[in-house]
Amino acid sequence: MDLERVNKGKVLLAVALAQFLVMLVMSIVNVALPAIQTGLDFEPDQLQWVVNSYALTFGGLLLLGGRAADVFGQRRLLVGGTVLFAVASLVGGLAQNDVQLLAARVVQGAGAAAMAPAALALLTTTHRDGAERTKAFGVYAGVSAVGGTFGVLLGGLLTEYLGWRWIMLVNVPMALVVIWLAMRHVPAGIVGARRRLDVLGGILATLGVSLLVFGVVRTTDYAWTSGTTLTTLAGALLLIVAFVAVEGRAKSDPLLRLGLLAKRSVGGANIFMLFLCAGQFAAFYFIALYLQQVLDMKPAVAGTAFLPFCFGVIAGTVVSTRLVSRLGAKALLVPGGLIGAAGFGWFATLEASGAFAVDVLGPSLVAGFGIGVCFVPLTGAATGGLPPHEAGMASALLNSSRQIGGAIGLAAVVTLQTQRTNSRLAEGDSVKEAMTSGFSLGLAISGGILVVAALTAVFILPTGDRSASSEPAGGAVVRGTGPGEDGSSASVEATEVRG
Repeated sequence: MDLERVNKGKVLLAVALAQFLVMLVMSIVNVALPAIQTGLDFEPDQLQWVVNSYALTFGGLLLLGGRAADVFGQRRLLVGGTVLFAVASLVGGLAQNDVQLLAARVVQGAGAAAMAPAALALLTTTHRDGAERTKAFGVYAGVSAVGGTFGVLLGGLLTEYLGWRWIMLVNVPMALVVIWLAMRHVPAGIVGARRRLDVLGGILATLGVSLLVFGVVRTTDYAWTSGTTLTTLAGALLLIVAFVAVEGRAKSDPLLRLGLLAKRSVGGANIFMLFLCAGQFAAFYFIALYLQQVLDMKPAVAGTAFLPFCFGVIAGTVVSTRLVSRLGAKALLVPGGLIGAAGFGWFATLEASGAFAVDVLGPSLVAGFGIGVCFVPLTGAATGGLPPHEAGMASALLNSSRQIGGAIGLAAVVTLQTQRTNSRLAEGDSVKEAMTSGFSLGLAISGGILVVAALTAVFILPTGDRSASSEPAGGAVVRGTGPGEDGSSASVEATEVRG
């Protein structure tokens, strides 16, 4: 690939918009759930699947999508996944019953599982190591963090002023822009010789991760200690163990090279991401409910109340982008995690008679800044120092950690929050006082989870790694020509990895 001929600004725009869409769709439906329930006659116990059907498919297919990007080309997967995503969004926006909407959300998740790892892999293969790639990672990390928060804001505005269907339809024009940019400006992204897709590994990983997420999200209906939950999680564990055994014996082209996790920067970054999102997803859930159910904000106002968090994330991202090449990932992730934890701890002091300026504004800025500091070094540590043909694999692994951590964290902390709320109701507290007590506990636990993330960085991540990413290691690079996606001759780099 001739990097001098790549329009990197347009590639970055396509990747950023694709990642923004993936993160936006995870949160944009939350504020609209009551309107969706009324509009499509959802049963109360089925409404959660508007969120979970997307999370289940997205999390289950990520590793397969990442490896498919390495095998078939990042641009092909980005375009194909975005087309699928756009069609599903259109169908969901026009859905006439609950089954049609849930089916659309499943297909959206499948499209996102192709888009997300292909998008991040393209940044690694089209931007040079050093300041150029660090700035690109900064933009990527910023839109990743802001996309989820902005989804709450946009979801509230669209639901209140245009109707819930627009939370699906709004994705279509943005997806079309991604497709146009990718077809015109993104290189094919094929690296190395034609590789095979690990079908058995893909089946085991998809079933294992899907069953894990499925078991966790159903803990709202079945207790963690119930036979249903334990059986489901045991089945997921067996499938994941079988996946590890298969990948360990794979002689070539595994879905996940297990040695990847042995690299301290990669393994540490993924563990940090898992804990970070476990705390963040749960905290967002409690804050959104507090704003609407305790402070009685309308959806649009509640969405707007998340803007300070967005500003904090942007500020943190700018700071980390400028410092990561000098300080390294570990030196930023430890304070970033602790600042985020302090913000959630501050949130835990909220009161039933509180107000936005007192209970939301300050902690939003602090928590947002801390989390914003983390995403750039995380992205670099998880994908740096790897051969180009493993870019999709590494980015899929990081996105899987995000999704699995968020699902497990939310389910686990919501269980404890619900127990606290019910206990306070039994003691005679008012509904708002009981809910606030439960939310306070949930937010305090979220802060504690971010402290664990910071400790992960202290004990696992290597010290002194001052690059967001580095050159492929452990092999000789052979440059030649090969067939591009369009059938024409294209420059190809084949990297042989030893050890």
